[in-house]
Amino acid sequence: QVQLVESGGGLVQAGGSLRLSCAASGRTFGSYAVGWFRQAPGKEREFVASISWTGAHTYYADSVKGRFTISRDNAKNTVYLQMNSLKPEDTAVYYCASKRIFDSTSWNPNSYDYWGQGTQVTVSS
Repeated sequence: QVQLVESGGGLVQAGGSLRLSCAASGRTFGSYAVGWFRQAPGKEREFVASISWTGAHTYYADSVKGRFTISRDNAKNTVYLQMNSLKPEDTAVYYCASKRIFDSTSWNPNSYDYWGQGTQVTVSS
């Protein structure tokens, strides 16, 4: 079992930055792949970024590539999402999720086993 807790959300002006954290419990978290997803009101949950359990491999949605960076510190059981140059369209609830295998389905929320409760990110124009 892995339990995930997101933090770091908030209100920021367009062009600003936020860093989200996903803290995990469970001794084997370091062996799990992690993804970040977001969901805006009235929209489906969409993929943002994912990272392999070693951190050596990352994958980004085109909409955030070059602006967001995913990273992890397995010693702290934490995965981060650094978000720069934020835009109003980045406004959403952000969720982290984990699963055993980092593969070509890491964009698919249905492939993840564990989810956090989400943290709100609001970008004002």
